[in-house]
Amino acid sequence: MASTSDISRGLIIKLDGSLYKVVEFGENKTARAAAKVWAKLQGVDNNRTIEKTWNSGDNIFPVRVERRNYQYLYQDDTGYNFMDQETFEQIAVAEALIDAPQFLKDGQEVSVLVNTETDSPMSVELPDKIVVKVTYSEPGVKGDTATRTLKPATVETGATVNVPLFVNEGELIRINTKTGEYVERVKE
Repeated sequence: MASTSDISRGLIIKLDGSLYKVVEFGENKTARAAAKVWAKLQGVDNNRTIEKTWNSGDNIFPVRVERRNYQYLYQDDTGYNFMDQETFEQIAVAEALIDAPQFLKDGQEVSVLVNTETDSPMSVELPDKIVVKVTYSEPGVKGDTATRTLKPATVETGATVNVPLFVNEGELIRINTKTGEYVERVKE
């Protein structure tokens, strides 16, 4: 059994039958009342974001989670299919559990968070930054580029990303998968 003193960022806890990930937490102390622990929680198995407050020392119910490396294979009517890198076992995951499905490429390695109690996938995380090829982009217009002017570009996964004017079709770029923003041009 864990208590509120064990709360940390990234911890996954069971609350009211649902699983939540601790995004932010803190403690409020007053001179007269007992200390309170608060946490901002993001739903793992639902799309809710809530705030919860406990009395200091209350029990919480953490869920043991493993991070496993999988490889993305393909998408079909069952969902997105991944293969375990060690056992070669395949799993299908719903799109809602993937943090940035628009940036998935065939053969890409991802991290899958697995609930060890039920042995079921809870979420799929792509690497923070990935390299993709620009498949379509309008040519940049020469002229005043004193400001950071951006243009839309389609990448090999089908997603659209805003890139600087100097990025052309066929070039490799690095993208931040958390924000979907252009980071830099990559030399081959």
